Amino acid sequence: MASATTRTSTTQRDGKRYYPTPALEKGLDILELFAGSPEGMTISEVARRLNRTMSEIFRMLLCLEHRGYLAQSANKDRYNLTLRLFRLAQEHPPTKRMVTEALPIMHWLAHELRQSCHFGVLDGGHVVILAQVDSPESTGFYVKVGSKVDMMHAATGHVILAHQAEDACERAIQEWVLETKKKRPADLDSHLAKIRVRGYERRASYEVAGIVNISFPVLNAQGNAVAGLTVPYVKRIEDTVSIPQVIAALRSASQQISEAMGAMPHVETQTEMKSVAKPRAAKIKKIARQTVA
Repeated sequence: MASATTRTSTTQRDGKRYYPTPALEKGLDILELFAGSPEGMTISEVARRLNRTMSEIFRMLLCLEHRGYLAQSANKDRYNLTLRLFRLAQEHPPTKRMVTEALPIMHWLAHELRQSCHFGVLDGGHVVILAQVDSPESTGFYVKVGSKVDMMHAATGHVILAHQAEDACERAIQEWVLETKKKRPADLDSHLAKIRVRGYERRASYEVAGIVNISFPVLNAQGNAVAGLTVPYVKRIEDTVSIPQVIAALRSASQQISEAMGAMPHVETQTEMKSVAKPRAAKIKKIARQTVA
């Protein structure tokens, strides 16, 4: 009897077997709604936007608040999303390992170039910044950890797409189309092909004038990009660090993170890095110790 009941309640979604779970879906709807509302919302606003009754939304909000996903404002009239979801994502083993491996190298990179750098991954149609290291200089451009950027407006997004398997790249693009309701950029395929040939992305910032974003892929054991390491290059007066120097250091840093994630270095990269790998590794360890201290 139980199996018969399960079969009759099963529906089809996108050609796959789907079992409705109303309470779970209601909770996820609420979390997704709050994720796009940084100013927070009242109970009535949530109920109206989700077309639910006040009583059922009230119970769900109390549960989510109790579990730490939502918090009330000081005057108790609005709810806001907490950082619990972000912390959970950070604790996900592959993500935590990547950040752990990347941070010491990023600290070396920022120290070496006197520029900030950030580390991002794809999440749906966006790039999420998992780690950021500031420039040791008093001026620079910085990206906040946890921030989300449109995948098509980010050098990090393009360099990841260009270095993924064709089917994975296509799925990510389709997710972007569904999320943004925009058409696929006409020049995207040719642009990604150029990045693959070059091995990295170098492009003026889509959002800030005067910034040149230089981004290299971080690869896994299969040779597919799982993240991107980016330097938003700021040209300062009397700056001695040039863009070619940024590219060389960023290539070395991304390769070291990739190796830590199981990737094999390219033959040409091995030759290029042979004379600098040991001193750089020593510097990275020294800077990492200083950072922890």
